[in-house]
Amino acid sequence: MADLEIKNLHVNVGSKEILSGISLDLNEGEIVALMGPNGSGKSTLAYVLAGHPKYTVTKGSISFHGQNVLLMKPHDRSKLGLFLSFQYPAEVSGVTVSNFLRTAINARLTVPMKIVDFAKMLKEKMALLKMDSSLVNRYLNEGFSGGEKKRCEILQLAMLAPKVAILDETDSGTDVDALKIIGEGITAISQQNKMGILLITHYNRILHYVQPSRVIVLINGRVVKTGGMELAQFIEKNGFDTLVSSSNVEVKSA
Repeated sequence: MADLEIKNLHVNVGSKEILSGISLDLNEGEIVALMGPNGSGKSTLAYVLAGHPKYTVTKGSISFHGQNVLLMKPHDRSKLGLFLSFQYPAEVSGVTVSNFLRTAINARLTVPMKIVDFAKMLKEKMALLKMDSSLVNRYLNEGFSGGEKKRCEILQLAMLAPKVAILDETDSGTDVDALKIIGEGITAISQQNKMGILLITHYNRILHYVQPSRVIVLINGRVVKTGGMELAQFIEKNGFDTLVSSSNVEVKSA
């Protein structure tokens, strides 16, 4: 049994079905890329995994280490070791990055982390992501650039060290330099913590820095193709249209 296992998942928003029988699995220490065009259901899957109340699961199951995730509240899923990095991180006025991170870490612990230990860890993780030290004293995401918001999301990933992370379009809104730092940071964090990563993206540019063991293509709420990096390269060259017209298209290694 995989660490995270999704079986025949059907999800509605209102009366409209968005996911139509998704099945996939992910193990700790494994990186899986989930690709697909806009509206394919990638972000819906991410939010369902996190427990967003907007989405209704009508059929199927999600288990994590044998436990039924669908019966858990969002904070219990987080404590279990699931993490979601948002495509559009929210701004939280009045709460500094430092206070937010310390509160999030202590919420998972029975004994609060000492301030000196927290400060040391924060400094190390910020250095990994080449972040300006002054950022931790700013309000969370308020006035941040796209790259700063995404680096702050990955900083949370590094500090919380979950067992499995769902990263929803971490490459969106970032420039080339920020993307390289973020991608290399994700790889380092994953390796250090033997963390499972479900990396949701439109493009394969981030996959130059975060090498997946598998690439899964989601179109119209269904998995239509699974492969390796050659599949991501095929999509970069040919787009998703060929896969939309036929799920039997042959994808050859470069």
